[in-house]
Amino acid sequence: MNAILQLDAVEQRNRLASGALRAVEVAEAYLAEIERREPEVGAWAWLDGDYVMAQAKALDDYRSRGRAIGALHGLPVGLKDIIDTAGVPTENGTVLDAGRKPTADAFVVKRLRQAGAVIMGKTVTAELALRRPGKTRNPHNPAHTPGGSSSGSAAAVAAGMVPLALGTQTMGSVIRPASYCGVVGYKPTFGAIPRSGVLAQSATLDTLGVFAGSVGAAALLADSLFGHDSADPATALMPAPRLAEIAGAAPPVAPHFAFVASPAWAVAEPAMREGFAELHEALGGHCDEVELPGAFTEAAKLCEIVQLAELAKSYHHYEKRGRDALSPEMQAAIDDGSRILARDYLAARDWQALLNDGLEAIFSRFDAIITPAAPGPAPEGLGSTGSPAFNGLWTFCGTPAITLPLLQADSGLPMGVQLVGRRGDDGRLLRSARWLVQFLSQTD
Repeated sequence: MNAILQLDAVEQRNRLASGALRAVEVAEAYLAEIERREPEVGAWAWLDGDYVMAQAKALDDYRSRGRAIGALHGLPVGLKDIIDTAGVPTENGTVLDAGRKPTADAFVVKRLRQAGAVIMGKTVTAELALRRPGKTRNPHNPAHTPGGSSSGSAAAVAAGMVPLALGTQTMGSVIRPASYCGVVGYKPTFGAIPRSGVLAQSATLDTLGVFAGSVGAAALLADSLFGHDSADPATALMPAPRLAEIAGAAPPVAPHFAFVASPAWAVAEPAMREGFAELHEALGGHCDEVELPGAFTEAAKLCEIVQLAELAKSYHHYEKRGRDALSPEMQAAIDDGSRILARDYLAARDWQALLNDGLEAIFSRFDAIITPAAPGPAPEGLGSTGSPAFNGLWTFCGTPAITLPLLQADSGLPMGVQLVGRRGDDGRLLRSARWLVQFLSQTD
């Protein structure tokens, strides 16, 4: 393997910044790895090597003139194929958008370009970012699902075809595929990263997230994306988050974690239960078991009500354009959403603030919640993207969450540990996550 690919994205960035690496060298290394791995993994919906190399050469020319470089200078980034890219196909995983080429970049793509990133290509998504899987397979075992709907982004990073990638989560579409593919997946606080220019499924839940090989790399990428956008009412005018700086700092005291089984614990597989028993033991006094209030047992259902009701509205134009071209799963989701009563939808929305109030009692005592990222390792078969049972609650509450590839099933497939933080306290969550990775590496 090319030595460049063995470097974490943060180290790649540092060498690019110092001049020890050129952007064209990095781009060539990843294009060669894509040529080697893509036939088996199938992570890319659109890729053009000439497009990639043109960007890399332009960045090297820019640097050669002594100009100040961006925070992501020369780093390739994959984009889930629901994120608009000017002049580049963005087909949203549906034949109804086949050949679609947006005329403008999404907010996050503009930010990436400003930071000096190389747009590597578009990664496979489930149909309209919901349930029907795309062509992507799990890099660890192609007979198993990579998860969804950000399957291509998670698999591309896991297979070493790109160091960084963007995805989205409306239920569990960042955290779950990251767990199945064995990479870091970070879903920020709701509204932290603007969504203009991204396929809208659920205005109340849709959240952009990132995939990377380490906590530091995830923080580096997210740092360039946080911000206010007048086109996205979920965002707010806030100071820069300094995520990479905070994540890389030592915590003032060792973090204290709350192990929360959550209402989904009943579906946790034996491998995940055994892994968490060992994790709890390894953490010792750094972790206490905590029960959620009874109201949280309804959270998954409430999240689904909001998601499907808003999906039915958002995707109505697809249904009008060509219902028969949509999968049976998508048709059923639209039909289910259309049947939800306004009173039930509005009542579900009311619960978001109430559940966050219930979490405050935990976050006032603990740095983060620790819980599974998925029921177990990636299920065998490619007909499903797996269960979001351990994700919907946190998406509904809008809390930041991160998957860490810390566990492994007997089959060799990875299993993710999910950390959840207080809404708006993303830096502290990332710092606690980095501490946890280092702590466990010292106890092995």
